[in-house]
Parts: sequence; C-alpha cells; structure tokens
Amino acid sequence: MALIDEVKQILADVLQLGDRADKFDEETELLGALPEFDSMVVISIITSLEEQYDFDVNDDEIDGEVFETLGSLVSFVENKLASA
Repeated sequence: MALIDEVKQILADVLQLGDRADKFDEETELLGALPEFDSMVVISIITSLEEQYDFDVNDDEIDGEVFETLGSLVSFVENKLASA
C-alpha cells in the first residue's frame, strides 16, 4: 500500500470519515477545511502516526503547515521515515 493511502486510512479512522477519505488526494486541505479536524484530532493523528511508523514527533516539529494538506502530512511522514 502506498504511503499516501496509509496516511489517508489513518485520517479516515481517527476522524471517522468513512468513505469520504477515498476522494482525498495530495491537494486535499485538512486543518481548517474539515470540520472534524481540530487541535485535539491533531494529537490523535500524531499518536497514530507514531504508533504506525515507529517514530517520535517532537512538539517543535508540529505547525499548521504539516496539517495544511494531505500532501504536506505525507511529506512530513516521509521525512520522519527517512531520518529514522
């Protein structure tokens, strides 16, 4: 499974989006665009990513740009995996 599909699945599970996430692509806006996507969800997504990919995310690595789009979130995960 491609990384973008794995991250989409995590978003779908955490946000309880059901089939809505199937339509997401790299340009899909997240933070501020999805009503379900709030600051508490950010913590849940980070936790899910840490568990799924076995890396740690420091507080100073997180800003709005990471969660701007699905593509920016996938890029963040790719960078974390590359530096692990």
